[in-house]
Amino acid sequence: MSRIGKNPVEFSSDINVKVDGPVITFTKGKNSVDLDTKGNVGIAVEGNTLTFSSNSDAREDRAFWGTYRALAANIVTGLTTGYTKSLEINGVGYRAAVKGNVLNLQLGFSHDIDFPIPAGVEITVDKNVITVKGIDKQQIGQICAEIRAFRPPEPYKGKGVKYVGEVIVRKAGKTSKK
Repeated sequence: MSRIGKNPVEFSSDINVKVDGPVITFTKGKNSVDLDTKGNVGIAVEGNTLTFSSNSDAREDRAFWGTYRALAANIVTGLTTGYTKSLEINGVGYRAAVKGNVLNLQLGFSHDIDFPIPAGVEITVDKNVITVKGIDKQQIGQICAEIRAFRPPEPYKGKGVKYVGEVIVRKAGKTSKK
């Protein structure tokens, strides 16, 4: 059985961690992120380490223990290095461009798709690769999933929007009778 919750979360001295009841506030510069544990775990800050403890031996409490520890570690990583995901566009005439606060996608439809870029997220386009950067791991993953959903890759020619490094299982096309 995994015991992720036992591991302390180490953070650098430039990150300010404040515990106010069940809410933990992480602050670095102008970025501030709150994590509400809803009282499901015990929290302790000692120096530059954050430790979590289970409220009881109940299965649900042990699950919350590891979950909130992982969420806190993700927040610390997001504030220090940030998260990046890349999408690749494949297809003749498929294009992407950033225009102000909007990602403009041309994916073979009769109309362009305008995707509004949320605050705190940076999207860049280099040829056929869309790069999404930000401090919130969940938000970055959600944005990439929404962009990919506009035109998921199809299995015959591989046209569409896919993650960089994603392997598309190809199917054989039609064959003629001989």
